[in-house]
Amino acid sequence: MNQLLLDITPDWWPTFDNFVAGGNAELLSVLHQALSGESAERCVYVWGADGSGKSHLLQACVGVAQNAHLNAIYAQGYVPEPAEVVAVDDADTLDEAAQIELFNLYNHMRDSGGMLLVSGLSSPLHLNVRADLRTRLGWGLVYQVQGLSDEEKALALIGHAQGRGFALAPEVVQYLLRHGRRDLPSLLAVLDALDEHSLRLHRAPSIPLLKEVMQFEIN
Repeated sequence: MNQLLLDITPDWWPTFDNFVAGGNAELLSVLHQALSGESAERCVYVWGADGSGKSHLLQACVGVAQNAHLNAIYAQGYVPEPAEVVAVDDADTLDEAAQIELFNLYNHMRDSGGMLLVSGLSSPLHLNVRADLRTRLGWGLVYQVQGLSDEEKALALIGHAQGRGFALAPEVVQYLLRHGRRDLPSLLAVLDALDEHSLRLHRAPSIPLLKEVMQFEIN
């Protein structure tokens, strides 16, 4: 028996504060240094599996830049116009024309001193794009985004619940980890829905309530 999430839209926005570092402490430090101008390297490529946190990090970087009153753009699956900070998510989904645009954008950002962040499912060496673009993406800093262990996800869920002002029983955490989606944003979305559902019913969050915000599918 598998469980699929209902269409839940959480009140949640990716930031560095709500990103659980896990094994990505060095990457976070590099991004902070690049955004603050402490690093001479202005192009960063991050890669990893779906749900590992690539999009979260790119959006967090753009948010920091915008808060610093920089012209910053986040683009998923397409290449935007140049800006002071540009984040291009899912580079492996770009078509031939967009790959050429990203190649040209890389050169422009490198020459202008802007910051370019790009993500993909695999390292530049194995990325399914033009050879010249693979080479460019490998010129800058390259980091694999390490996924969280179940223990780290559990800590993240408990911390998120505490931030919303409610306690989360260990058995509820374990049930969600066993039957929910594997990526942290989806897990947090369910947790937010559970909180709202329990408040409406004036009941403490529990496994029965969690089941009520999840949809069952029998294979």
